[in-house]
Amino acid sequence: MGRVSTYLNFPGCTEEAFTFYAEVFGTTITSLQRFSSMPFIPVGPDESELVLNVQLPIYGGHLIMGTDMLASQGHQTRVGNNTTLVLDVDSREEADSFFAALSAGGDETQQNAMTDMPFGYWGTCLDRYGIRWMFNFSGDVAGN
Repeated sequence: MGRVSTYLNFPGCTEEAFTFYAEVFGTTITSLQRFSSMPFIPVGPDESELVLNVQLPIYGGHLIMGTDMLASQGHQTRVGNNTTLVLDVDSREEADSFFAALSAGGDETQQNAMTDMPFGYWGTCLDRYGIRWMFNFSGDVAGN
């Protein structure tokens, strides 16, 4: 069954922020990966231990996830790219359908077309209203 969660981008303080959020909500970080765990992602010399992905259940079954933006890739955290709605979908076709509908008329420079990644079938877009969306189908990844 599909799930909606929220993805947060930070300028190098993701681990600190999620430690704080865990304290606030009285929960525990369920997953934390660093950029060093994905050698195919190019990072700057001081970025390998930054957070690639962290997951924390916060309230009512809602999951927040986060990452550190990479200065070496020209990323800057700002209002408009710091929060993303995430759809974990039930099929590749559903991911393609949502991506096509939500990216139509949106900012084409802010799109990552649906593609196979080590963690699943994934893509992002900025819709015509300036809202960031992420789509992920992990059902055909080994172990899922």
